[in-house]
Parts: sequence; structure tokens; C-alpha cells
Amino acid sequence: MPVEMISPELERIVDLDAQHEVLSDGHGPEESPEDDSRRLGIYPNPEGPVWWAEEGCLYFSDIGHNRRMRWSPTGGVSVAQEPSNYANGLTRDPQGRLVACEQGQRRVARIEHDGSTTVIANRYRGVRLNRPNDVVCRSDGSVYFSDPGAPSPHCDLDFSGYYMVTPDLGDIVMLVDLRAPNGLAISPDESTLYLTQSRNRRIWAYNLMPNGSVNRASERLLFELPESYPAGVFDGMKVDVEGNLYITMGGGIAITNSEGKHLGNIWIEEPPFRVILPWKDQISNCGWGMEDNKTLFYTGLCSMGSIQMKIPGLPVPPQKL
Repeated sequence: MPVEMISPELERIVDLDAQHEVLSDGHGPEESPEDDSRRLGIYPNPEGPVWWAEEGCLYFSDIGHNRRMRWSPTGGVSVAQEPSNYANGLTRDPQGRLVACEQGQRRVARIEHDGSTTVIANRYRGVRLNRPNDVVCRSDGSVYFSDPGAPSPHCDLDFSGYYMVTPDLGDIVMLVDLRAPNGLAISPDESTLYLTQSRNRRIWAYNLMPNGSVNRASERLLFELPESYPAGVFDGMKVDVEGNLYITMGGGIAITNSEGKHLGNIWIEEPPFRVILPWKDQISNCGWGMEDNKTLFYTGLCSMGSIQMKIPGLPVPPQKL
């Protein structure tokens, strides 16, 4: 370890002797100051790594400290924005603008090129969203995000699920009412939407219709982690240019092909995992970066790090392949 091969196909994706590298730490719950995050029901782990090719840097959320961080190979880590409205998942839209799930404001927001903020979504049928968690954009400008949290005294909606906002921001559509929603990703040809059900450790797949919504009749269970794995819950998820899925979970990252065949795992921390502070072992999200887009960055374990892969990830800002 840290690479565990389940199928020989994994060797096309990552070297079996590859090692992860911690690039920044001190971002987790033990290091977080006493603030409003726990009162708001927000987990204070780092999240949302997204590469910014124009600047040659990675941005990620340091939720517990209510700030956005910037890391570059030459400059190391620094604070990019503080406060960040307890932002969680981050991505970029087709125009290269930052899109953030701001848990503190219970909204999905877009940071314009001039620094101003546009609210993408903060209500569904007039009721405030629960706690937007993760987000992905399609090349046509559609925005997809998860909104977990219900039932909870911190939430107004009594259900959780996944949503789509149309490119003109004129409509918000409930795609799937799903318990414990979290990460999401889109296939390289933009024909399929993948959703994680975190506590059940399942990946669901849906065909996308031309208008960006999902065909609910196409729902299929793509992958379910065996109960024999003591690997926490599913969290974030990314896809490479060949359609392989990278699913963050307790202690590591599970890798499947586009048909849901389990190819192997990358263990950032080897089992058995600690149980006193389970979120410390939870790898929360991942994202592609560097010049060749073959570096897989991850957040979790109170830290941000990376591991080198063999296949490039899907580009961000999004483009249909």
C-alpha cells in the first residue's frame, strides 16, 4: 500500500508503488478555532480542491477556519480569501468563474471575474436550501449540486437531494430526492450524471437529457462498496478522460471503471482507521491539476495532498469530450 489492486486494469491508471505526498496540513477539526461551524452543523474538514491553470495553483476550502486556501508548487500554501462563508465544494463554470457551495449562507454562489458575487441558488420553491455541499458544471452552463442535511434543526427543507440550475439561472430543478447526498460528477461525453449516496456507500448513475435534467427511468446502481471495507462514507468524486471514477471515502480513494467495476483503492491512511474522530480519516474530495492534469489532489486527514496518476482527469472549466 497505499495502492491496493483489485483488478489488473488498475495498473493502467496508477503505479502500484505510487506514494501520496502531503502538501499542506493543519486544516482539520482538531486545529479549527471555536467558531460557528459546529453550531451550524458544518463539518470543519478541508474540501473542494480545484485547479486554476492560469495561475498554476490549486484552491481548496479550509472549512473549519472559514477561509479559502491557495497552493502552488513554487509558493506553497497561503490564504486566498477570508472569510469564505464556510464554503465546501468548489468548481469552475465554462467561463472559468469560481462556483462555491457556501454552507454558511446556505447557497451556491459564483464569483465573477470582477470579484462580485452572483447567487446561483439559495432557495427551492421559496424555502432556503439546507447546506449545499458539492457542485459540478456542464459545458452548456448547467450547474448541478448536492444539498444534504435533512432532517436537522439547522435545515428548513425536510428532505435532501440533488439539483440542477439552468444555464440562465432561471430555474432550479430537483433531480433526485436522495438520503445522504454528497459528491457528483459528469461523464466525459456529458451523457451521464453520477451521484454518491454517502452513508450507504453507493454510486448511482442517470442518463442526462438534452435539457440537462435526468431521465429518472434510467436510474441504476453503478457501484456499492462491500460491507467488508471499514472505509467510512463516500464523499466527493471525480472522473478521468476515459470515464473511470475516483470516489473519496474513509482513509482513501476507490477507483472504478465507467461500468462500476471496482479496480482498486488508494489508501492515504491504511486501515484499521481511528474511530474517536472519524472525520479525521475521511478523505473528503479530490480534483485534477498540474500542467498535464494527471495529478490527483485530495483533501482530508486535516490536510491536502496529491498522488500522480497515469490518465488525465476531466478538464475544469468543463468541456465536452
